[in-house]
Amino acid sequence: MVITTTQSRRRFLRSSIGGATAIGIGAAIPACFAEAAESSDRSAERILVVVQMAGGNDGLNTVVPYADDAYRAARPKLGIAASDVLKCNDEVGFHPSLSGLQELLQAGKLAVVQAVGYDQPNRSHFEAMDIWHTCKRKEEPREDGWLGRFLDTQSATGGDVPALHLGREQQPFAVLSKRVHVPTVRELAEFQLRGQDRKSLQTLLSMSPPAEPTQGSDLLGFLQSSTSAAIAASERVTKAAQEYESSVSYPDTELGQKLRIIAQLIDAGLTTKIYYVQLDGFDTHSQQTPAHTSLLREWSDAVSALLQDLQLHDHGDRVCVMTFSEFGRRVSENASEGTDHGAAGPMFLCGGGLKAGFIGKRASLTDLQDGDLKHNIDFRQVYASVLKDWLKAEPKGILGAEYKTLPLFA
Repeated sequence: MVITTTQSRRRFLRSSIGGATAIGIGAAIPACFAEAAESSDRSAERILVVVQMAGGNDGLNTVVPYADDAYRAARPKLGIAASDVLKCNDEVGFHPSLSGLQELLQAGKLAVVQAVGYDQPNRSHFEAMDIWHTCKRKEEPREDGWLGRFLDTQSATGGDVPALHLGREQQPFAVLSKRVHVPTVRELAEFQLRGQDRKSLQTLLSMSPPAEPTQGSDLLGFLQSSTSAAIAASERVTKAAQEYESSVSYPDTELGQKLRIIAQLIDAGLTTKIYYVQLDGFDTHSQQTPAHTSLLREWSDAVSALLQDLQLHDHGDRVCVMTFSEFGRRVSENASEGTDHGAAGPMFLCGGGLKAGFIGKRASLTDLQDGDLKHNIDFRQVYASVLKDWLKAEPKGILGAEYKTLPLFA
């Protein structure tokens, strides 16, 4: 059976951000999401989902140079055996927990950008992340993020939130904008507001909007700016509550739940262009193997489930999932069977509109800089490519300089 966009939107209304019982999300949905149910077909609009690997992902054990003797020499304990690597070509392969990622590559839905970084890399988590988020060093004014500057160039989206951050952590600097308010959903349960209690919901939404959104509930502050529409939308949703229809099984992890929510919001027909989520735990200084294996599996399984779900609902060609980390790890393992802060590492883009494969030359394991990999591609080249070729925006004004784009998109 062919599922139309109209059917998908209707399904979403019934679902009340579907699957509520499975992940503790109630039946009533905020206005900024539900208003999209009345919108026209937006199947041609493109969406960017950003997944941030916080802590510094070990790129060498993610995309493994299994055929390089220098890799074995640098990692006698942490090195992944060639027989366990999910081989992609004669030189590199994926960590054995990344079977979902390998399937995306084989399906033509994954681009791996190799040896990404920037000049004079910073090994502080906070400063490195700020550089990735703003495209500026600390000696430069940093008032907003690169995605925030992109949002400032966009026209109004008819009542929908232009971008959304899902997570308990502080809102990423990347989406900070001078004129656009980006809500943060700190708890998935925030979606329910007051659950199915219509009277309580109306009371809540009828309160006078605060002068500024409260720190603990950005989303609620945003919602209260359009009380009447929120009440009307919640009534429509409550009348049509039903589970979101999907045959895809998401992993029972926090990232899996977040990406499932994103799939449902996209299927609702929102004009939201940017979704931002974070996966923590990549600062693997000691006993790296079990933690890194678990994190990579969580990421790979969740992203591959999202791509499957989007494809089944006819959104696969208009969503790009971009994954990055603030830096890679050092080439040599440390005495604690872990890795310390490094520099260059891979970036990953998943979706139906990509030129799949490996982009750029992999970093040398013998020509190092202070024990770290040298980058071959500036991360702002990836951003420029996403902005120009995917989001159809002019990169120079957003990134602050001209950066050569990469052949990432079909």
